[in-house]
Amino acid sequence: MSAAQGHSAATRLLLLGADGQLGWELRRALLPLGEVIACGRAQADLARPDALRAVLQRAQPHVIVNAAAYTAVDRAESEAELAQCVNAQAPATLAHWAAEHDAWLVHYSTDYVFDGRSEHPYDERCAPNPASVYGRSKLAGEQAITAAGCRHLVLRTSWVYAARGGNFAKTMLRLAREREQLRVVADQFGAPTAAELIADVSALALHRVLHDAQFGAQASGLYHLSASGSTSWHGYASYVLECARTLGESLRCRELLPIATADYPLPAKRPANSQLDCTLLQQRFGLRLPDWRVQVQRLLAELLGPR
Repeated sequence: MSAAQGHSAATRLLLLGADGQLGWELRRALLPLGEVIACGRAQADLARPDALRAVLQRAQPHVIVNAAAYTAVDRAESEAELAQCVNAQAPATLAHWAAEHDAWLVHYSTDYVFDGRSEHPYDERCAPNPASVYGRSKLAGEQAITAAGCRHLVLRTSWVYAARGGNFAKTMLRLAREREQLRVVADQFGAPTAAELIADVSALALHRVLHDAQFGAQASGLYHLSASGSTSWHGYASYVLECARTLGESLRCRELLPIATADYPLPAKRPANSQLDCTLLQQRFGLRLPDWRVQVQRLLAELLGPR
């Protein structure tokens, strides 16, 4: 059976990167669609693209969901070959297998494919111009998937976080308990986006394309997916601390100072503007993406609520 024949109990979904923040949420969100074969790095290492074909041959999935990636943005500057292998060569392998076996491929990309110099949110028609090794490797992955000709949903997102694992909000809470003053970058803008939201939207989009072959043929392509609205890292931190205090958390921090990117140099260049225009995704799939604050509130309630 191919994915084009629609969803049934026999639909098999191969989830790669199942142990990561997004992968963990996808384990939950994909379950209603069929049999989910969840592989962490131990079962499917994208640093070994040749070994991926054996994983695919065993699983024979109708849908491949690739939540695995090389995401160490700064380390990528000195590990360009590894970043390229995981973020470009491995997705190319997945895409070619999908094309050969009439399967769908869902893959996640990033705002880092843009240089961030635009004054407006980026839509799917904007020309990529990555300014980092990480961004270039992710763009190469997108291009490889398109070139392979498989049916695909490539979802670009930004500022991803989850309750599981490390994230910016957790770091801010920890530092705010320890220090009286924090300095946070205020000239980079984007939308904090929950892994939970990305996973749920992925499942909804997949459900639609698996059930309606005609729609699926038209919907295959690249989409932007992030929460609505935008803020700076400083604004994000301010909101996290405000919510934490509302929830009764005792914080030592009394001063949250805005600083420039230049005051906090890092090996990889960050986009100043990471805002993504998600109009196409919302219109095509009939979805509404919530404001970024909604799930940040949920995250903090989960982290700081009654224990």
